[in-house]
Amino acid sequence: MTAAPSSDLAGWRRTPFTGAGLTYDCFEKGAGVGVVLIPEIPGLTPEVMGLGEHLVAEGFTVVIPSPFGTPGRPETMGYALGMVARLCVSKEFRCFAANAERPITKYLGAVANDLAARTPGRGVGVIGMCFTGGFALATAVEDAVKAPVLSQPSTPFPVSARLRRDPGLSQAELEIVKERTRADGLCVLGLRFSHDRMSPSERFTTLRAQLGDAFEVIELDSAPGNADGYGRSAHAVLTRDLRENPPNTAFHARARMVEFLRQHLTATG
Repeated sequence: MTAAPSSDLAGWRRTPFTGAGLTYDCFEKGAGVGVVLIPEIPGLTPEVMGLGEHLVAEGFTVVIPSPFGTPGRPETMGYALGMVARLCVSKEFRCFAANAERPITKYLGAVANDLAARTPGRGVGVIGMCFTGGFALATAVEDAVKAPVLSQPSTPFPVSARLRRDPGLSQAELEIVKERTRADGLCVLGLRFSHDRMSPSERFTTLRAQLGDAFEVIELDSAPGNADGYGRSAHAVLTRDLRENPPNTAFHARARMVEFLRQHLTATG
């Protein structure tokens, strides 16, 4: 079985972007409707760049903000754990806060608005993964965000029953998103592995209750003995655990995500 798709920074335009009082580098490539891809911990790894390249090949303009980590550096256990330790004490991310607004999501919303203003289509998609999964939903308070994707959302870290149920944004933000599902037809896509403790099922249960049919869920079977051979640690639906040859269920989930983005971002969608 082949490894997860990966790539490097070649051909990506690196530019600092300032929004909501924060400044980070952003990497951009492609043409077409816009998608903001928020990296997972520990940052813009080769696997994250591989997903970005796939989206570019599918016809999107992709912007990848770099709010943490070293762009292009491969993931190691030590690198990831060190980044977790740093982010846990960062006020921009509020890793353990329930019912919380997070400053980083205001920045990401500004990135989305900027991208939407200079790309075709109805608006932009925003993809969050793992630590940043829920950030994508919080950006949907912005009208320009038409297709938020939450892949294995893990913030706030699920260290208590309350935090496992927390949707990853404040109640005020969630009310805005709910109103957009009713008034604007906003839809949200969520992806996770069935036995992923880092991205608890209770979080999706909360979002289903709040968003109803506007929340589409793809849950991949990672139970012992599953057909794709996912291990107990299966977590990264769109990156580390995805295989193209032969294609596994994560591969098909990525295909559905691309279809979801096209459906909600194209002018006729």
